[in-house]
Amino acid sequence: MATVSLRSRFEQDTTRFDRLSWSVAGLTVDLSKQHLDDETLPLLLDLAEAMDVEGQRAGLFAGDKVNVTEDRAALHVALRDPTDRSYVVDGEDVSVQLKYARGRMLAFAGHVVDGQRTGHTGERFDRVINIGIGGSDLGPRCAVTALADHAVSELAVEFVATVDGVALEDALAAATPERTLFIVCSKSFTTRETMTNADHAKRWLIDALGEAGVADHFVAVTAEPPVAIEFGITDDAIFPLWDWVGGRYSLCSAIGLSLALACGPQIFQRVLAGAHAMDQHFEMAPLAENVPVLMALLSIWNQDFWNTTALAVLPYDHRLRLLPAHFQQLMMESNGKGVRVDGGDVSFRTAPIVFGGSGAESQHSFMQQIHQSPKVVPVEFIVALDGQGEGDRDILVANAFAQSEALMRGLTSDEIPQNSGKNLVPHKACPGNRQSTTILLESLTPETFGALIALYEHRTFVEGTLWGLNSFDQWGVEFGKALASRLLSDLAVGRADAGHDSSTAGLLNAYLAQRPKTPS
Repeated sequence: MATVSLRSRFEQDTTRFDRLSWSVAGLTVDLSKQHLDDETLPLLLDLAEAMDVEGQRAGLFAGDKVNVTEDRAALHVALRDPTDRSYVVDGEDVSVQLKYARGRMLAFAGHVVDGQRTGHTGERFDRVINIGIGGSDLGPRCAVTALADHAVSELAVEFVATVDGVALEDALAAATPERTLFIVCSKSFTTRETMTNADHAKRWLIDALGEAGVADHFVAVTAEPPVAIEFGITDDAIFPLWDWVGGRYSLCSAIGLSLALACGPQIFQRVLAGAHAMDQHFEMAPLAENVPVLMALLSIWNQDFWNTTALAVLPYDHRLRLLPAHFQQLMMESNGKGVRVDGGDVSFRTAPIVFGGSGAESQHSFMQQIHQSPKVVPVEFIVALDGQGEGDRDILVANAFAQSEALMRGLTSDEIPQNSGKNLVPHKACPGNRQSTTILLESLTPETFGALIALYEHRTFVEGTLWGLNSFDQWGVEFGKALASRLLSDLAVGRADAGHDSSTAGLLNAYLAQRPKTPS
């Protein structure tokens, strides 16, 4: 494969795009600019068969405990299934409770949007502040931003994730207590960052409305209702999470309440419909035509055979500007592992370093390295074919397609104009032969957004299967939390524990020396 360039493959085969692009659920996925030929794809499919992708896929949909280290299922597909299909977890059919919970959440959102549910003083809500972190923040934040032009309410929806107090202060700066609704998203309702922010928000509200106002202005999304009730949230404002739904896969659960409030219950349901359409494709399509499977196979091909280490995700649509951050968490937290399911060490690269940003802006920053550096970085271009301003859209789309063409073709010395000067020729030449994928959305709708999210979820799961990983735990994250708890204990007593290394102790002491004597 290394002896034949992508450019020459296109010159020799005018049908390459037709053969190596697929359309599903309003998306067209073009894989023709990847290093594929008629021999490579069958070999990659052999790998999928050897790693039992079909069996693992069936287990996912059947509610098997595919999250083996936590002894849990990973049934996010059940969250968006509108049919009467049964989903069984630990011998219990959870389908009925899922539909009931979804109906409660959507009804609540509808009552807030239409003014039936008001604040403590009877005033209509005009601001929602979602307090969460990780999967309880990135997914819904991305969705609300992407679908902002579908908003049907006058609610301003904001998100607070970091425990840095400035973030919450900024969100509260334009808020009035009588008209603000808080959503606290935490599976355990003990996540330190989330509950710290929730406690500050609660004090802010109590200062204005008194303790009785908490019940009318706080909503919880959690797997631990008793803890939320102790916080002061009433049972009718608590929406369930289940331990078999991972945070980064939870957008279609009540974690998406902020989206239902921003855009209305119908828009939220349309997102579910788009995700379900991709779920059906993933479950039913043969592997050779299965877009999430094919994208996953290419990840392994690029990472472990072409020796790439990173992946750039570039949405050429301002509405999709937060997609790279959401996909970064989804892919790197899921498959950034060094241990196989069987407990053995991996001996190959797993999840790539995922980064990205708005495509048009990225052309004027890190794309220089992607075009000319010896470090090859595959790119995934995401382009919505509709948008505001036809002329402006032409410029945007032309740039997206030009970038993928430039990466594939390259620019040889012979093609550089002679008036460039001999000394500039090597500086202007681009090696080309750099792989990319382009995903087209017929239109950025709730359905295509849902399908895009589900595409990356399933692709991530298949990548984990191919690498022999558990894509649903995150023990590295848990380790960091444990160390932070120990350091907080040190800060409480004002000195570093003797068990710390000299660097950590030195850093802690430097902070203690500058910290106010009476922390606020």
